[in-house]
Amino acid sequence: MGFCELHTRSAFSFLSSGSEPQRLAARAAELGIKSVALLDKDTFAGAVRFHFEAKEQGIRSIIGAEVTLDDGTLLPLVALDLKGYQNLSRLITTSKLRSKKGEHFATRRDIEYHSAGLMCFTGGPDGLIHNSIKRGDGQLDLAWLKYVFEDRLYVELQRHHLRHEEALNQTLLGLAHKLRIDYFASNGVYYADERDREIFDVFTCIKNHTTIYEAGKLLSENSERYIKNEKQMLRLFADMPEAVEITEEIAARVNFSMEELAYTFPDYPVPPGETMNSVLRQKAIERSQERYRGKAWPIRSQVLPRLEKEFRIIEMKQLAGYFLVVNDISDYCKANKILSQGRGSAANSVVCYTLGITAVDPIEHNLLFERFLSEKYEQYPDIDIDLPSGDDRESVIQHVYAKYGRRSSGMTANVICYRGKSAIREAGKTFGFGTEVLDRLSRLNSHYEQFKGDELYRRLKEEGFDAAETFRLQKFSDIYHRILDFPRHLGQHSGGMVVSLDRLDGIVPLEPASMDGRTIIQWDKDDCEALKVVKIDLLGLGMMAVLRDSITLIKEHHDVELDLYRIPNNDKQVYDALQKGDTVGMFQVESRAQIAFLPKAKPRCFYDIVVQVAIIRPGPIVGNMLHDYLRRRQGFEEVTYPHASLEPILKRTLGVPLFQEQLLKMAMDIAGFSGGEADELRRAMGFKRPDRKMERITQNLRSGMTKNNIPEDVQDRIVDYTKAFANYGFPESHAYSFALLAYASAYYIIHFRACFMTAMFNNYPLGFYSAATLVKDAQRHGLHFRHLDINLSDYDFTVEEVRGEKQVRVGLRFVRGLREAVGRAIVAERESGGNFADLADLLRRVPELNKREVRALSFAGALNFENSVHRREALWQSELELRPKGTLFDQTTKAEETDSHFLSRLEGVDLVAADLKKTGISIGRHPMSFVRERLNTRGILTAEQTRNLRRGDVVSVAGAVIIRQRPMTAKNVVFVTLEDETGFSNFVVMPDVFESYRAVINRSDFLIIRGIFEERGMLKALYFTPLSGISTEVVSHDFR
Repeated sequence: MGFCELHTRSAFSFLSSGSEPQRLAARAAELGIKSVALLDKDTFAGAVRFHFEAKEQGIRSIIGAEVTLDDGTLLPLVALDLKGYQNLSRLITTSKLRSKKGEHFATRRDIEYHSAGLMCFTGGPDGLIHNSIKRGDGQLDLAWLKYVFEDRLYVELQRHHLRHEEALNQTLLGLAHKLRIDYFASNGVYYADERDREIFDVFTCIKNHTTIYEAGKLLSENSERYIKNEKQMLRLFADMPEAVEITEEIAARVNFSMEELAYTFPDYPVPPGETMNSVLRQKAIERSQERYRGKAWPIRSQVLPRLEKEFRIIEMKQLAGYFLVVNDISDYCKANKILSQGRGSAANSVVCYTLGITAVDPIEHNLLFERFLSEKYEQYPDIDIDLPSGDDRESVIQHVYAKYGRRSSGMTANVICYRGKSAIREAGKTFGFGTEVLDRLSRLNSHYEQFKGDELYRRLKEEGFDAAETFRLQKFSDIYHRILDFPRHLGQHSGGMVVSLDRLDGIVPLEPASMDGRTIIQWDKDDCEALKVVKIDLLGLGMMAVLRDSITLIKEHHDVELDLYRIPNNDKQVYDALQKGDTVGMFQVESRAQIAFLPKAKPRCFYDIVVQVAIIRPGPIVGNMLHDYLRRRQGFEEVTYPHASLEPILKRTLGVPLFQEQLLKMAMDIAGFSGGEADELRRAMGFKRPDRKMERITQNLRSGMTKNNIPEDVQDRIVDYTKAFANYGFPESHAYSFALLAYASAYYIIHFRACFMTAMFNNYPLGFYSAATLVKDAQRHGLHFRHLDINLSDYDFTVEEVRGEKQVRVGLRFVRGLREAVGRAIVAERESGGNFADLADLLRRVPELNKREVRALSFAGALNFENSVHRREALWQSELELRPKGTLFDQTTKAEETDSHFLSRLEGVDLVAADLKKTGISIGRHPMSFVRERLNTRGILTAEQTRNLRRGDVVSVAGAVIIRQRPMTAKNVVFVTLEDETGFSNFVVMPDVFESYRAVINRSDFLIIRGIFEERGMLKALYFTPLSGISTEVVSHDFR
């Protein structure tokens, strides 16, 4: 005999449980429970991770769900077999898709229709039968369940030492005997152990928008809803031990495992007499003629042999349908003039290249197909398609829905978890902190600083709290730490879509997404991968939209056809800019770290850009690979290899592993890893968190290397590399695709800056810098901007030719508070009816404008009407036009109304401040230029002057703070970037200095920093002082 817990609820029953599913499975195993059931509310979102944790713990997982009925009660259902699982998945989908998000329920007819293969429990206090008993309908509703589920119905008894429970249990027992229904004991688990009751209560408060002090009877009456072992349950049900003993029998009835789910990628329709393999072969060979036309014979001679090799493996793995489906999406993009580029390991495939899915030629760049698909081991292809963000991407997503059906396709979920600020705010509200206190608490955890434990207590004290003396703050700090990374709700993945040959809702429930016209599945990408569900990533990239618009603008204003495939290779000006680190606005190479590294690495060819994209990542930095690579590239260190057998793998990267694929190949070659083990290693090198299985994987790595007689010092290096990549290392295949976009963006910005920057602002926000910084950098490169004007500006930014020079006209889209529909209405009316004569004319012809929008346009300088009025006059006139009509205002004369001579012009820094406040940009002088004379008298340098310093020089520099960064890989070192009218200056701030000046650094928009010059573009900060006398908006990019 052995007790099985048949009713648990995890944190994926959002705000209704205090434990994550993995913790429930692990705790059940600790207590010796052989089988445990997870029944989350209307979801399978936690089922996959629950199943695999239970499997690892050596126990059996049982999957079900609590289904919400039309009266708000819950009906617990468990899948007995595959048919039952499919029915439960479709039942949840049906209830979700026919209702608004968050308002779903299942009807009794739904239950009856989907009942086959399902086992039903009566549940706990929130269950149908408990509530029916209270209404006097218990026997009637239980008889209905008996009719629907027959011998698959069980009465569930729960005891939590509560007085009112026993009367209900006796009623349930009476009904069970009367209707001849078996009964069992459960603890109706809401959390793994007693301590987690606190988290459950906090979530209860969050759900009910109350505090822990005012929640009253909403809170748990005690801490009894934890997983109990067999001995505890027998003691609890000493009067009816059979209720405990039968749980093993009930669990044995379940004949279903999550791994039974047979996902099948959809077949691609082909003409009669053809197969998917033959169609794929024909398409690839035909299109290879065009793709390789004009290329050198040494490359062309390899095309057919390489295609044949790939066809053989694709046919062997029965993946022709997958390639044809992705090709269909790619062809749809081309037919609809949507810029697209495939990336991922697909970049290693000549089939993908010839079909036009990817843009990088694997033959020319020596990319191995085996890193995409290999006959040696089972793996699934990885093809991501980058698309312009916005309408183009949505068009492609809707094409997939239309082609495969709403029940056979869906976007993967993204599990939104409690992070720093959200955890602080939600927990803080629960403990009754007001808005002011919450703001102070939130400041503790910025995007680039997060604290826990003792360090959090110390920060609380610095902010005026004393956690050591206040129990409430101590408890708040504890709860905040414990709810971090708990699931908060399901969102949408950035682009992952799953399509299925059969109905997808038989594999995983679907539900409405927050965006109209979309559905999501209840699993995230990791769940899909664990169950070998193939997804296609349709990713929206802002830079793809910029490149698309740049191509259009270049054709329009320069009459040059210059898409991604026609950009000249090896452009000298591109590589000159890269070598100088002059890369603001360029894709993937514009960050502070990239700009600092580029002048040292001095990229000279395309592969150098590939390396550049991948090397500024946590893996290579933590493992010191970046340092080793740079010394070898600069000739300061000889190229060596950890082991002679690794030379073929590491030769192109100078003996240093920089890409994920290199680590995987090393594990297979030097440690004898199987394909499955290598794939497990790849999953462990995830971006969000190093997998906790990494320790076991590295042990296997050492064992394999020992068997192959690899020396211990070499083993240490390989293991160190692997652990470093657990912090995230970039795949080479992705780096190639991103490098192509990096090169394209560099070429466009250098040769067609007006067109590129226009496209950039029309697709903002994107990239690393604020719009204000982008404007100033463009101006320093000689680009001129034209001011905002109601009679000249379109809604979007536009390119204008002024005396033979291409300039950029600021668009109405940047006026804060102006609705897009109204902005476009202004332009449409002007184009149809001519320029607006004055404000009255504008208001008459565009009645959609509201008061707030008119004021915003006035203050932004858009209503100057050919400089007939200045900005303050325009604001005065707008108030006159917007004033209420009536006799009170009729007493003023026309002269009094129009006399605005007392209004002075906005000038100098005030004008710049107004621009920044109302549009986020200024095409006038940089704010720092207004205090430059004063700074010069104090010997404070500009950013440009720091470039000519000698190592060891101690200087002071002032500027606007545009970056604060505290990388997790930098051991609490902080990096600060200042901007002035001449450019950027970068500072490294050591931990002790940062602690001394934390408040000044975090809260000042403008700083004077005194520091020691160390190397090109980098100073070591010593002292910080706020810069007074200047007050304009500054947008700083603060992150980890």
